[in-house]
Amino acid sequence: MAPKSSPPQSSSSQRTKQSQISSFFTRKPSQAPKPAATKPTPPALPAAANEASYEPRATSSDEDNSLPIPTVNRHRRKRVADEDTEEDTSGAPPKRARSVAIDSPANEGSTDIAHRPSLGQASTTSLNTPKPPKISDRTSKYIFSSSPPVGDENEDDEDAAVEQKRKEKLHEKFVKKLGKPDSFIELRRKNKVISEETAEEEGEGDEEDEEPAPKKGKKGAAVKKAAPKLTPMDKQYLEIKRKNLDTIIVMEVGYKFKIYGEDARTASKELGIVCIPGKFRYDEHPSEAHYAKFASASFPVHRLQVHVKRLVQANHKVGVVRQVETAALKKVGDNKNAPFTRELTNLYTKGTYVDDVEGLEPSAGASKPGAQSTGYLLCLTESNAKGWGTDEKVQVGLVAVQPATGDIIYDDFEDGFMRSDVETRLLHIAPAEFLIVGELSKATEKLIQHLSASKTNVFGDKARVERVEKPKTMAAQAYSHISNFYADKMKSSQDSNSDHQGAILDKVHQLSEHVTICLSAMITHLSEYKLEHVFDLTKYFQPFSARSYMLLNGNTLSSLEIYQNQTDYTGKGSLFWTMDRTKTRFGQRLLRKWVGRPLIDKERLEERISAVEELKEGENTIPVDKLKFLLGKIRTDLEKVLIRIYYKKCSRPELLSALQTLQSISGEYSFIKSAKDIGFSSPLLNEAVSNIPKIYEDVTGFLDKINAQAARDDDKYSFFREEYEGDDINDFKLSIASVEDDLNTHKTDAGAKLGKSKVDYVIVAGIEYLIEVKKKSPEEKKVPASWQQISATQKVARFHTPEVKRMLQERDQYKESLAAACDSAFVRLLNDISSKYQELRDCVHSLATLDALLSLAILASQPGYVKPTFTSSTELSIIGGRHPMVEQLLLDTYVPNDLQLSHASTRALLVTGPNMGGKSSYVRSAALIAIMGQIGSYVPATSARLGMLDAVFTRMGAFDNMLKGESTFMVELSETADILKSATPRSLIILDELGRGTSTFDGVAIAEAVLDYVIRELKSLTLFITHYQHLARLQERFEARELRNVHMRFEEQDGGKELVFLYEVAEGMSHRSYGLNVARLARVPEKVIDVAEVKSRELEESMAACRMANMSRMVEGLLLEGGEEGLDKLIEGIEQL
Repeated sequence: MAPKSSPPQSSSSQRTKQSQISSFFTRKPSQAPKPAATKPTPPALPAAANEASYEPRATSSDEDNSLPIPTVNRHRRKRVADEDTEEDTSGAPPKRARSVAIDSPANEGSTDIAHRPSLGQASTTSLNTPKPPKISDRTSKYIFSSSPPVGDENEDDEDAAVEQKRKEKLHEKFVKKLGKPDSFIELRRKNKVISEETAEEEGEGDEEDEEPAPKKGKKGAAVKKAAPKLTPMDKQYLEIKRKNLDTIIVMEVGYKFKIYGEDARTASKELGIVCIPGKFRYDEHPSEAHYAKFASASFPVHRLQVHVKRLVQANHKVGVVRQVETAALKKVGDNKNAPFTRELTNLYTKGTYVDDVEGLEPSAGASKPGAQSTGYLLCLTESNAKGWGTDEKVQVGLVAVQPATGDIIYDDFEDGFMRSDVETRLLHIAPAEFLIVGELSKATEKLIQHLSASKTNVFGDKARVERVEKPKTMAAQAYSHISNFYADKMKSSQDSNSDHQGAILDKVHQLSEHVTICLSAMITHLSEYKLEHVFDLTKYFQPFSARSYMLLNGNTLSSLEIYQNQTDYTGKGSLFWTMDRTKTRFGQRLLRKWVGRPLIDKERLEERISAVEELKEGENTIPVDKLKFLLGKIRTDLEKVLIRIYYKKCSRPELLSALQTLQSISGEYSFIKSAKDIGFSSPLLNEAVSNIPKIYEDVTGFLDKINAQAARDDDKYSFFREEYEGDDINDFKLSIASVEDDLNTHKTDAGAKLGKSKVDYVIVAGIEYLIEVKKKSPEEKKVPASWQQISATQKVARFHTPEVKRMLQERDQYKESLAAACDSAFVRLLNDISSKYQELRDCVHSLATLDALLSLAILASQPGYVKPTFTSSTELSIIGGRHPMVEQLLLDTYVPNDLQLSHASTRALLVTGPNMGGKSSYVRSAALIAIMGQIGSYVPATSARLGMLDAVFTRMGAFDNMLKGESTFMVELSETADILKSATPRSLIILDELGRGTSTFDGVAIAEAVLDYVIRELKSLTLFITHYQHLARLQERFEARELRNVHMRFEEQDGGKELVFLYEVAEGMSHRSYGLNVARLARVPEKVIDVAEVKSRELEESMAACRMANMSRMVEGLLLEGGEEGLDKLIEGIEQL
């Protein structure tokens, strides 16, 4: 074992101590230049020699360069077995110390062992004051065995003079190099070493960088401990990785993709692949000095998209580094001896993943697919807040892009301190990724953190958040950046009409400052992913708050379960799930948009619902059946394939499939000359169908160029039909054919050398043009030495002749050039198709519209659904209305209910009833029927007459917001305040048990005041649920019956111990809430319930006694004083009793 005193590692405190001591050395500066500059360069000391010793010594060993002595090797061999066992048990530092002790003599050249350790043991003090006997005693004991060696002292005496001289030189060199206070830092900087141990291992003192030649025996073990040099490929990897530290880099190495370092650990966890241990850090940290290589994980090339998709789904940013040169071209290139040139060719994140038509949406067979991620990438910026506290106002700008479909949404708005508008937009857009420009206020920041980080949010998944700086001059920079971007686009597409291009630029210049900043940041961001072309398609720029849609804010989306249920946050049980009967992915996306944006334009609504009616009525007619059949045939997501063609990321089989699908559908309608030929009377259906055949000729033209079988097999070489192949492709094919012909004629020459008339080539393990020669045959003796043996078995040997090798190399070069030519020809074809993008996209949009309308028609044909009638006035008149989702999930029949609300008569209903009596279900069904009607769908009712509502506001459920430091009641009132600010006379407001979060008196007071304000001032349609019976008296204040009391019917049994819920709405109010019955249903222990019953009775009796006492006082006062006022109060009291 190593002696305790051997320094295991120089700590930072030791280092500073050394540098200070060195400044006190007394050698004169005149001696400094003495080191033997004329001596030949010595062999570098192995790095392990430095590990245990201090840096000063590391630099000094260069002085001496004698040869190693045979005795050293002898001793080393003697100790190999011991060494191995000790390496397992002893720690790393003693091993280093041992190797130091052994290696020193090889460099010192002294003949005795005693001197070897003196350098190994040297510290700054021992260098000045040599104590050879003592030091050698210790170190020699360390080398050989635990007992002190014999005879070392004589050898010491013989070499004392040599030792003294050597130490003087060593000292001079040390002072010269390390005598200054900051010399250690300089040395480390010089050697580009990050930490002290790598400095000890890699920095060899002087500027020498070469690794020492490994020596035999024990020193071999020591050399292993040296920090290994990075291979050229490691350096290449690190260069790419350091530029993209937030990215998991997947690197192409031969036939595999490899992931290194910390990324390998992450990938191993996410993908379930093995991670080979090694260095996890990218900074050569000393804690990982014992590893020679980076940790790595790998998978085969063909699994790339599968694994990238899984990593992206798990919220990682993934970069793919590919070899951008091929083996054949590399052989004839300039960098034969360098590693393959590799570049970061693709970057992927959740919002920018478009390399696969399936995208990141969960498969239909997934056990619990989250809400379908819309794949939007949302950029948000915010300007300084005005006001303070509850009066705070911020100006917010956003741009959301769906790279997979090319849709762009923008908005600029002012928001209050609750950030309800931001929340509404985020819940509607449901982004997969955020890009935040500059600093956000605390409230916005918390909202985004909450919505992006919680898995139980409406996205059903976590969202990525990236941030970029926002300099003070960002607005001006953004304006010029966007102007240049679109001006360049105009230059590059001069062939298309300039008016259209000018209109695009005008449209972009009209955007507000915040939107411009977001747009500029988004273009820059998407340029990394090579997706910035999406912004050329300004036809698809839409403002979010275009008020042709009903406003459904974030609360309403969650309370009414528009996209997700509130139980497990999946799509099942949501309104969208109920209405979705689409056959295509792009139809499903359009219907999702319709559901979140009900129409408020009566004409458009009538047009849509009449189209649905026509499709429903003509269910088995030829035009409708033909439409269903054609949509059912579509297997590809055409919208996504189109945008992938636009991004030049489309594969050949995908392109063929999409074009053939478009051709077959447009071919079915190619006979259409006018609207009469279509067979529909609805203008919406006629317009959609008439768009389809417009693309027929273009698509057929593209398909004429393609060889269908080659495209299916993804064969790039025969992808184009011969007449459409470019000249360069033909030339390369001819060159390859010519080389192959030469190879065939070469058979005769090769045969002649073997004494045969002709030989045949064989292919073994994919290696072509091998000549087989039987072993121990006369031909074997005739094989020239210039022939290269490639493989052999017991019976035959296989050779390549020099001519075959040369011709194969030539053929490979032609093949590589042919592949490049084929790829560029394919990109040209994609460019041609992209030029028709607008027409193709319009056709796909028409198919999506037809699919969504057919989905609504299928829903309409269900029993119990009726076509609503729309009026211009604000009213809701529903007879026999049912809850659309609950009735689908319930096994029993749903009890229908009526609802009458209108601006002119009853504007509000005060709903009371026992707990679990069906109050919430009743008010929700009314709101959902109104929303479904304005989507253009039939509704679950016997009859429905609906006015055009501009918004539905809800305040339901009790929850606090700990992230914002808000209590349950604070959240309740903040949401109510937002509703009171935003509602109009055309809105529907649902307030569920307002005021229950505080004491009874305050709660009742707030509830009464809000209800009164909504009815008198706002005049909105209102459904108000409460358990406060006191509020029932409010009805009397409204003589025109603007407020009516209704309750959920029930029957008492067993003396009020059991209730039968009838789930029907009736006039009047419920005087009790029957909370104890719910306690019984919830299995609260009987003891608790019994005590509660007694307390409840006591409270009721004491309240009744108080009222009676009040009444008697009133009667007394009336008898004494009289007066009408006292009489009114008395009558009111009697009613209450």
